[in-house]
Amino acid sequence: MSESMGQAERVIPRLLTHYRETVVPALIREFGYENPFAVPKLEKIVLNMGVGEAVGDPKKLDAAVEELTLIAGQKAVKTVAKKAIAGFKIRRGLPIGCMVTLRRARMYEFLDRLITIALPRVRDFRGFQPNRGFDGRGNFALGLKEQIIFPEINYDRVDAIRGLDVVIVTTAKTDREARALLAGFGFPFLGEGGR
Repeated sequence: MSESMGQAERVIPRLLTHYRETVVPALIREFGYENPFAVPKLEKIVLNMGVGEAVGDPKKLDAAVEELTLIAGQKAVKTVAKKAIAGFKIRRGLPIGCMVTLRRARMYEFLDRLITIALPRVRDFRGFQPNRGFDGRGNFALGLKEQIIFPEINYDRVDAIRGLDVVIVTTAKTDREARALLAGFGFPFLGEGGR
């Protein structure tokens, strides 16, 4: 392993430092955790892009994989159809999308870019409803209509506007704890700090 590669891995993301120094003490005060390891944390972020047009033109899926790889900073993998849907001409096992799972440093770096750069670029975006997008077990899902809100995407090279789903998986037991965790990171919830 080269020395420069080892140094790159040791850089602690800004949001991870913020989590340790600010978010953890705030959540301990709010929820009264007795053990600091009981404080909810981010587990992973899953990015998913469905490309229905790939049925007729496989090159569209290759373009989507390339764009999702740029957005995530990690190689995206193709996903295949689990069942056949005759109305959409989809056969079982046919590649129809791509996804990537981010963990550790890449997860925090992506969340930082999402909150500070991408979401402010969404047209007419004022914030998320505090009680929507949660699954009841502390995970949050959101859909983005355009991949071009990310600065990594070169607008001139985009062949089509595609949406993507972002699922933020946390160790929180309840939606209220997950909302407080995400609000601690500066996630744009409507209302009083997302609570």
